[in-house]
Amino acid sequence: MYWTLELASKLEDAPWPASKDELIDFAIRSGAPLEVIENLQEIEDEGDVYESIEDIWPDYPSKDDFFFNEDEY
Repeated sequence: MYWTLELASKLEDAPWPASKDELIDFAIRSGAPLEVIENLQEIEDEGDVYESIEDIWPDYPSKDDFFFNEDEY
């Protein structure tokens, strides 16, 4: 399983919280790239409900991980 920001962004509008099957269904219906669907299929499904992308990809960067120099604008 290999996530990138671009792939993870395809799940931003997913109906969180969601199960693995719901996320796969959303990805298919929204036209997400095949890589997103394959990544979701590789999740070990124990009937978990995922609250956000961070539950699937723990290293998902938050806005705090980016440096914005607001003084330049």
